[in-house]
Amino acid sequence: MVDPIFDYQFRLILIGDSTVGKSSLLKYFTDGKFAELSDPTVGVDFFARIIEVQDGTRIKLQLWDTAGQERFRSITKSYYRNSVGALLVYDVCNRSSFEHIPLWMVEARRHIEPHRPVFALVGCKVDLVGTDNKNGARREVPYEEARMFAEENGLHHIETSAKSGHNVEQAFILVAQEVYNRIQSGEYKVEDGWDGIKTGFNRPNGMDFNLLEAETVQSTCC
Repeated sequence: MVDPIFDYQFRLILIGDSTVGKSSLLKYFTDGKFAELSDPTVGVDFFARIIEVQDGTRIKLQLWDTAGQERFRSITKSYYRNSVGALLVYDVCNRSSFEHIPLWMVEARRHIEPHRPVFALVGCKVDLVGTDNKNGARREVPYEEARMFAEENGLHHIETSAKSGHNVEQAFILVAQEVYNRIQSGEYKVEDGWDGIKTGFNRPNGMDFNLLEAETVQSTCC
């Protein structure tokens, strides 16, 4: 398959405890579908999709879905360095997954240095705590608490549902837009030997091409 035309490529990584909903989030974002049954990620899975930021610049997102289990941590670490952004994912019905976010954030910063990554704190499974859901789960992470944590740590914050699609698109666009803004301000640059940001295939003047909206490529490591 010939790659569609895009202006930049950003590599993003999704991190967080096992079963918080990382794979379901990516499945909905790249395929528009919710997976009722999802096998645990083994090592790392790869997805890709092209989006547009506010000024119409086309960005290809390389998205790496990482295993949350401790035994896969050494595999996951090797994917940090070449990432420019990270989605810190927790389950709003699982308090411990939120309490582990600072550890994930510290680990990501340590391995992505010297680059300063863009972070988004992403709460998943808000559909489970809907007011009209009689059999719903109990919310264990208040929205306001997560928002304050994000604000104190300079993170974007958003709550999502991979089942309904609520805010899924916005979660990824938040990070992509911030990365793009940093390129425009000169904070980020394309660097040889670093895959966090790459230039794409520029469109010739006066010409346009059909945009392939989503491209899902899964590759399971180990």
